[in-house]
Amino acid sequence: MRTFKKIQLFILFIGLISFSACVEKDDFNTPVTGDVAFSPGPNDIVMDINAVIGEFTQQGGIFTFDPLPNGNSRYVTGYVISSDEGGNFFEEIVIQNAASNPTAGIVVQIDVNPLYTLYEFGRKVYIKLDGLTVAEDNGVLQIGVRSGNELEKIPAPLRNEHIIRDSEVATIVPLEISVSDFSNDKENLFIRLNDVQFNRDEVLGARPLTFAGEPTDQFDGERTLETCPGNTAVVLSTSTFSDFKSLPLPMNRGSIDGILTRDFFDSFYTLVINSPENINFTNDERCDPTVLDCGIAASEGSNVLFDDDFETQTAFSLITGNGWTNYIQEGTEGWEAYTSGGSNASLGVSARVGAFGSGDPSTISWLITPPIDLDANPGATLSFQTSNSFSDSSELELLFSNDWDGNPANITSATWGVIPAAYIVQDSDFFGSWFDSGIVDLSCGSGIIHIAFRYTGNDADNNFNGTYELDNIKIRN
Repeated sequence: MRTFKKIQLFILFIGLISFSACVEKDDFNTPVTGDVAFSPGPNDIVMDINAVIGEFTQQGGIFTFDPLPNGNSRYVTGYVISSDEGGNFFEEIVIQNAASNPTAGIVVQIDVNPLYTLYEFGRKVYIKLDGLTVAEDNGVLQIGVRSGNELEKIPAPLRNEHIIRDSEVATIVPLEISVSDFSNDKENLFIRLNDVQFNRDEVLGARPLTFAGEPTDQFDGERTLETCPGNTAVVLSTSTFSDFKSLPLPMNRGSIDGILTRDFFDSFYTLVINSPENINFTNDERCDPTVLDCGIAASEGSNVLFDDDFETQTAFSLITGNGWTNYIQEGTEGWEAYTSGGSNASLGVSARVGAFGSGDPSTISWLITPPIDLDANPGATLSFQTSNSFSDSSELELLFSNDWDGNPANITSATWGVIPAAYIVQDSDFFGSWFDSGIVDLSCGSGIIHIAFRYTGNDADNNFNGTYELDNIKIRN
């Protein structure tokens, strides 16, 4: 009996140790204000996140909130819109200033993991700003502690002092916006994109890609979401430490909710989800464009169907003549003749388009060839050259249509497909070089087609206002 009792006591002791090991090490610091409404002192200052952003702008960069006199404090309040339960966020919470129709958001860096058990999705929190620092990290505004000119996470022992849970847990209503609405003032907001799908090359092959479980994924998996219609692209970023990284991407289309942020290098906007439950793809009918993909031809013929090197154009005037249709769908910038020397030299006179300096919230410009009869000209090929002046995530696409009637008023109502085989200068390419498209084979196409170069950008954000140059278009058979 004594031996049995000793065994019982030993099992109980081990159980107590195991139980205490499973409890988060600083749970005992969880403030009681998580169960009741938090009330700042009568002389304390409660700031909106917009006011914090305004202070950052006035200060011109990184700054620290000094304590107020007489023991009073400053707070910023907001609602938690991130969750690290799925591993897609780490030692940070993102808060926005309203449960619905938010206008500002900010990241709070905290050296504690996990955080969702304390600050769940929708939880209202107050951040005591005294001694904390606001800085921009990778293009995203964040709160933490200062170390020189760097921002570090709020230490775990100070979490309870600076992060105060209110009793309110709100229903967060996603802010419904489009990709064209992306801007710095939408960062750190919980948004919804309607009628989107993953790029066909990522989900329609023999093996759909996972969220972030591919051998080439390091730190983050970046997948391309496209809008329907129009196929405007945005990147979904998923951590390789997330517990859903190995799930295949959904193949259908619908809506997706997530937090708008920037990539690690502050090169473009990305969307980050809390979990796959934020994806509501219920429409089985995809909106993929028609594709004309005959590959690259070994050579081009000698019969000229259409050529233009723009040398007869008037510099810094809109491209005209030679059968071109120069159409401005949105904004004020069309394709113009351009000549320049220096590090970004044109090829004599080239065609150029860009949103930079326009002030336009959206720029969509088309340069369309005269009709080409593929049935009458079997073996037709296309080649051209492109360069850029920092494309900055603006986009140049090569499109075709079999049903456009030549009337500019009907361009947007016509069916436009893509010609993917051509190489078009990329954001990562050296801005001073010109790049060959390759000899693009058109022989698998049929009927009368128009070929279009479509530029999309905007001057509302420096990350989308790039410039492209185009030259030496040749269509032959």
